[in-house]
Amino acid sequence: MLLFANRLLRHVIHRNTFDSIVRRQCLQYIKSLRSLQSDGFKTIFLGETDIPEHLVTGESLGDENFTHNPTWSVVHAGSSLGWVPWKYRMFLRDELCNRQEEGVFLEFCSVVKKAYGKCVIVVRDKKQINERMQNEVREDKEVQPYTSSVINLTSISCCPEIARANGHELLPLPSPYNYLNPLDTAWSSLKWFIINNRKEFCLWSIDNICSYQHILFSDLIGKGMERVTPTKWKTVINKVRRWENYYLGKCS
Repeated sequence: MLLFANRLLRHVIHRNTFDSIVRRQCLQYIKSLRSLQSDGFKTIFLGETDIPEHLVTGESLGDENFTHNPTWSVVHAGSSLGWVPWKYRMFLRDELCNRQEEGVFLEFCSVVKKAYGKCVIVVRDKKQINERMQNEVREDKEVQPYTSSVINLTSISCCPEIARANGHELLPLPSPYNYLNPLDTAWSSLKWFIINNRKEFCLWSIDNICSYQHILFSDLIGKGMERVTPTKWKTVINKVRRWENYYLGKCS
């Protein structure tokens, strides 16, 4: 019983240290974001989501005939004005195709510059927490400001030098704070649209041997994107800002 209590105590101490580091990262992120916004930078949230093929086809994961299907990675960005006027990208992800596409982020930065001027491009950084833990940030040690480094998504690589060359700033968002990223709500809305409307974008052809299912995938994704209107974007952005104000008031 004593051994069990000691293990539990170590776990609690570890979680408290981790939570403190993450909380400091979140506060540093919000302060950096607000500083850039006060300097006239427009806030853009860039990210990706995975859409497995079975979500589009409606196949059951419990089906005995179900085989591992590839996943599509959708990359897009949005702001308080709605989706960024940039043609979103879809990349096929499977064991034969897992490389990052070059030149996409450069194109994105150029389009955003023409549409909004200088922007702070917020991208979730999944590696940030592990790197900070490895550096053993302590309670009595001030968390240093974010350093410029490449943020790798599944499909594209976001380089801070490319962003600055177009007048932008690249800002990593701590991954545990999903509610500070309005893209999560947009991706959820897209996936629910796919589930509820995939039959309307499906064509069937039947011959003497078997039947074929044809899915208008691009049309399905496009219509799902359109459902996330500028009004919905503005509502979600306002909710995110309230969370930011909460952390600034509680943790500062």
